[in-house]
Amino acid sequence: MAASTDALTAEVLEHAQNYVRAFNSHDPAILEQHYTEDAVTAWEKGKAISGKARQDELAEFLAQKPTMKINVLESYVTSDTALLVVDWTIDLAEVKEGPAHHAGIGLDVLRRGTDGIWRFAIDNPHGKDI
Repeated sequence: MAASTDALTAEVLEHAQNYVRAFNSHDPAILEQHYTEDAVTAWEKGKAISGKARQDELAEFLAQKPTMKINVLESYVTSDTALLVVDWTIDLAEVKEGPAHHAGIGLDVLRRGTDGIWRFAIDNPHGKDI
């Protein structure tokens, strides 16, 4: 029997909170578990990266000891796909260059794997201008 939309939405929202905890752990290996194998990320507006380049940039960013907070503004779930609209802030403890405070409204697409776990397929933290 298929899960109800409410149950799927609750799972996606739980994934979002688990992602924040993983992000705030500063451990790239733990955080990487929250992405699909072919995930793309657009940390710079209009510049999507994937694969090893995405993983390397993520590890470099996590080395700055960021702390993330989120507020899920909207969530839509159907079958094995979800869309999240997330208001987020990140503060860096060890700034290498640039600002110590970052914020945005992201648009994220998640897929539910055959193992039942939700993962980011598209991570677009600047998907919606503020």
